[in-house]
Amino acid sequence: MQRLVAICTLAAFIPGPARSDDTFRCGSYLVSMPLSVSELLHKCGQPSSKKTSTDDVRAKVSGGGSQKIGTSATEVWRYERPGSPPMIVTIVDGVIQSMEAGQK
Repeated sequence: MQRLVAICTLAAFIPGPARSDDTFRCGSYLVSMPLSVSELLHKCGQPSSKKTSTDDVRAKVSGGGSQKIGTSATEVWRYERPGSPPMIVTIVDGVIQSMEAGQK
């Protein structure tokens, strides 16, 4: 189980294509991926809610087991949009990873 957690955590550091399910309207702006956090804040302002978590990043060590090699910060921002599903933005270590329509 620890090996699976370490592999999944390390996989988060491998650059991959950013995901976006849609283009979203923020006031007079349209936002879609790719987008920086500063561009998102400029166009959409502060989110209606934020959830933050910090996870240990672990690597396999010789002889079995794993060792902590750092941490990874994940933020989930929620933007309420009148008449539309909320926009959910996931940011990992300061980089937007996804923008998706959430549940009302």
